Amino acid sequence: MQVKKTENLIEKFVRPIKTKKDYTQTLKAIEGLMNAKRNTPEGDTLDVLVTLVQAYEEKHFPIKAPNAVELVKFLMEQNNLRQIDLAKHFGNRQRVSEFLKYKRRPTMDTVWSLHKTFNAPLDSLVRPYELVD
Repeated sequence: MQVKKTENLIEKFVRPIKTKKDYTQTLKAIEGLMNAKRNTPEGDTLDVLVTLVQAYEEKHFPIKAPNAVELVKFLMEQNNLRQIDLAKHFGNRQRVSEFLKYKRRPTMDTVWSLHKTFNAPLDSLVRPYELVD
C-alpha cells in the first residue's frame, strides 16, 4: 500500500519545473505538504519538490551578492552601528567614510577583521567594485 501511495505522489507532483505555471503549481503542492513527517512518502516528496523549486529559483531569480560597501552598510544597519564603530576595523573614521563613499577599498587587514567580527562572507568583501574620484 505504501508503494502505491508513493507512486501516486510522484506521478502527481514530481516533474521538472519549466514554466511559471509549473513553478506556481509546485509551490502550492509544497504548501500542502508542509506538515509532512520526515522519512514518509509525503516528506520525501516535499524534499524533492523543494529541491526542484530551489533549482528553478536559482536559475530564474538569481540574487547578486553584495560588494563590500553594500555588505558593510547592511551590517551597520543590522547591528545599529555608526561609522565611528567601524573605525577600529579600518584604522580611523576618515577611512570608513572614504570606503562608504566608494573612494577607498578595504585593506586585507580590514577584510579579515570584518570577516572575523561579523562572520561576513569573504567573497563579498573582496569582490572588485569601481571607485569614484
